[in-house]
Amino acid sequence: MPALDSEAPDFDLRDQAGAHVRLRDLRGSWVVLYFYPKDDTPGCTKEACNFRDNHAALAEAGAVVVGVSADSEAAHQKFAAKYELPFQLLVDGEHEVARAYGAWGTKNMYGKTYEGLIRSTFIISPDGRVAKVWPKVKPDRHGDEVLAWLREHATA
Repeated sequence: MPALDSEAPDFDLRDQAGAHVRLRDLRGSWVVLYFYPKDDTPGCTKEACNFRDNHAALAEAGAVVVGVSADSEAAHQKFAAKYELPFQLLVDGEHEVARAYGAWGTKNMYGKTYEGLIRSTFIISPDGRVAKVWPKVKPDRHGDEVLAWLREHATA
């Protein structure tokens, strides 16, 4: 996991429309980079919808929201359309970006241990540095939490 104030690992991933998204191209904005396990599952839907509901206020605070999971472009398209998500969802099929951010690792559910995507969020400053990390996220109100942090720390 990148340390606070370190250079955020760059990436080049495709979004739900097939467009390339590079972190370096988002310089100048605060970037809310959130990793989530799977499109259209209960927790991931709550988290995405909370970011959706806060989207205008996050943009007003100078932030761009980007979600990342291993789901396909088609799955992302369906998820974004179903819940009217106004932000990009990126395809990290090989988990390379998740690994670079420490968002891929050992998980435990119902006594079973397995490798998977760890729900976590990173705020990257306009100059490309890691400004805030939530290594574990409760999805219900996480967009509210991110917005509160940005309002306190970011200057748009």
